Amino acid sequence: MDYKDYYKILGVDKKADANEIKKAFRSLAVKYHPDKNPGNKEAEEKFKQANEANEVLSNPEKRKQYDELGENWQQNSQNRNQSQGNPFGGNGGGQQQYGGFSGGNEADFSDFFEQFFGGKARAGASQQPRKGGDYETEFEISLEEAYHGTSRIIQLENEKLRVTTKPGAYTDQLLKIKNKGASGSTPENRGDLFVRIRIKPDLRFTQKGNDLYLNELVDLYTAVLGGEILVKTLTSQVKIPIAAGTQSGKSIRLKGKGMPLYGKAETFGDLYIQLKVQIPDNLSEKQKELFEQLKNI
Repeated sequence: MDYKDYYKILGVDKKADANEIKKAFRSLAVKYHPDKNPGNKEAEEKFKQANEANEVLSNPEKRKQYDELGENWQQNSQNRNQSQGNPFGGNGGGQQQYGGFSGGNEADFSDFFEQFFGGKARAGASQQPRKGGDYETEFEISLEEAYHGTSRIIQLENEKLRVTTKPGAYTDQLLKIKNKGASGSTPENRGDLFVRIRIKPDLRFTQKGNDLYLNELVDLYTAVLGGEILVKTLTSQVKIPIAAGTQSGKSIRLKGKGMPLYGKAETFGDLYIQLKVQIPDNLSEKQKELFEQLKNI
């Protein structure tokens, strides 16, 4: 069996800490997840390798033994078998024989580590519970859905999960669904599922934190003489008074009309409306004559 460089698979240095390993794994898991690459065998294999590497490097004890064995792990394992009566089993011919790596279980790791660290219980041998790896996926929601809260159905292998967001969800928010990751040594040791939220760009509103920003057109006559405009927010339509002589670029703040604060449904940001005075471009002859009169006054 070929030696697998788990550090190279995850793209991290051998001195990488637990957070760097976790971050690298999640990035690869999102990129090569089967749901994003249906029918892509190469992506599926890279996903399995990343999960396999994470299984070992995220466990301090397994990582220590892996680092100690290094590139000579196969030779060391054979020497260990010979001195201990070959507890992993053999073919009787002096060569170590391992079971094939199961491509159907994404939580498995390589044959040697599966048997060396206790992937399957051996008669008379103690076994520490093994936690399954975490999965990560993402879904997009609209700004309006982020405001009110929404839900999505996620297909996870043979299981469908409904993931719900509260009002005020935000981009890069990471939701954790416990015990929905890769299988562990027991059902209680299954990994977790992380769902990353992405908010799609909105055609009208720009979001900065919990505040919203909106450009609104005001016709020339209303800007000059005063009046009111009707502005549609995420929840209702609001009448905005326009003072006579309003200049283009003026900003109006509507308190509490921004995004809700996640987990605090009664707390909202503000909505800032920037007024853009619209100059008419198709004047009738009568209108032109009136503007000329105004010009000469």
